Amino acid sequence: MTVLDKTDRAILDIMQNDFPVAIQPYLEIAKVLGTDESEVLSRVRNMKDSGLIRRIGGILDSRKLGFYSTLCALTVPEEQIEKVAAAINLIPGVTHNYLRDHDYNIWFTLTAPSREAAMQTLQELETFLGIKIINMPNQKVYKIKVSFDMGV
Repeated sequence: MTVLDKTDRAILDIMQNDFPVAIQPYLEIAKVLGTDESEVLSRVRNMKDSGLIRRIGGILDSRKLGFYSTLCALTVPEEQIEKVAAAINLIPGVTHNYLRDHDYNIWFTLTAPSREAAMQTLQELETFLGIKIINMPNQKVYKIKVSFDMGV
């Protein structure tokens, strides 16, 4: 288990809630914290290496950019899970792919430039895998912002 000190927690608070839009965002974080960029980068690297941080990146609203997004589910035999997951992961528009303890045991989201492009990708994947994909485009969008209070 990773033990976080006050500076680590402050870095995480800034990264979650007020990440600087700048050429050198970690330098900007360092200025706020009264330290240097190499210290911030080292701490972030340590948190990534420990698995505490899985991903650093922006979240874009694909609909506002003109893209189509859908949630998909499959029922995959246990012995094929690795193969199917690997095939799904090769698709450039897949943003999430995860295993669930359910009859539909693999779920993923697909984002494509259009509905037609998404449907073509899903059809090609179904044909390749020989497994029916349940396509569940959203009816209404609910966005929840999650930010973990680091207690700084």
